[in-house]
Amino acid sequence: MNERYEQMYLAATRYYVQGETMEAIAHGLDVSRSTVSRLLADARETGLVRITIAEGSSSQAPVARSLSDAFGVRVHLVALRGGLSPMARIDQVAQRAAGLLTEVVGDSMNIGVAWGVTMASLTQHLRHRPLTGSAIIQMNGGANQRSSGVPYIREIMQSIGDAFDSAVVLFPVPAFFDYPDTKAAMWRERSVRHVLDQLARLDVAIFGVGSLTGSIPSHVYAAGYLDEDERLQLAADGVVGDICTVLLREDGSYADIAANERATGLTPGELARVPRRICVVADPLRAPAVVGALRAGVATDLVLDEATARATLRRL
Repeated sequence: MNERYEQMYLAATRYYVQGETMEAIAHGLDVSRSTVSRLLADARETGLVRITIAEGSSSQAPVARSLSDAFGVRVHLVALRGGLSPMARIDQVAQRAAGLLTEVVGDSMNIGVAWGVTMASLTQHLRHRPLTGSAIIQMNGGANQRSSGVPYIREIMQSIGDAFDSAVVLFPVPAFFDYPDTKAAMWRERSVRHVLDQLARLDVAIFGVGSLTGSIPSHVYAAGYLDEDERLQLAADGVVGDICTVLLREDGSYADIAANERATGLTPGELARVPRRICVVADPLRAPAVVGALRAGVATDLVLDEATARATLRRL
């Protein structure tokens, strides 16, 4: 450790663990009290010290308990004031999710991230927490016939990588292939297999809920990933949304949806092998897709606002 880090560590240990006063620490380290104050502030800023607040009463509210009982998930309910715009709602829920993600990640972890509107908002709220030997791995492809999708997705992934001092692994494939045979061939390529192998060893995954309906259109349905005929077919197939571009019905089924043979994201079955899976959603209009995702077993943790939680319960 360098001298500055060692001083931060000693000051933080004596203050937060041993309960010493700043004056006593200053005397012990032979520095001024103001220096101790700066060391403690730097320890919090760099993530050496992480101060958490226990879940408030909102996460023990009846609506949160009902969702937890119905689906066996940890519910992190975000209290919001009335009158917020759809984007402000997403932003505040994403802030809670960013704090949760920062708490659950650790050294030598593979951290899977799905791109989208919610994850883009989450990146604005991550604080710096240096990790060792960890990687941020893109969980679903992003290219389509109009765009490579790379700048938008790379910005999301790199922002999270920067927050955790972690390597970033991009997934250089389309969101949906045109043909299942093309996907099968690409899945045999070594460059793609390298990403798939890392995705098979995820420790944490975080993702939003895509929806055919929403206050803010999901990127998958609004940015050229599916054409009009494909969207009409999805509606005919009973699709209500997606997780990681894998399409779902409200009953949680997905295996027999033809478009999923071309999708590149982790299926709910594959996601279920990830120890910690954080699903983030802040839009009551996405409730059908939330129900489908939860019935498919995609999440261990659900971060959402009360209005979305109530809308979800009404679908049961």
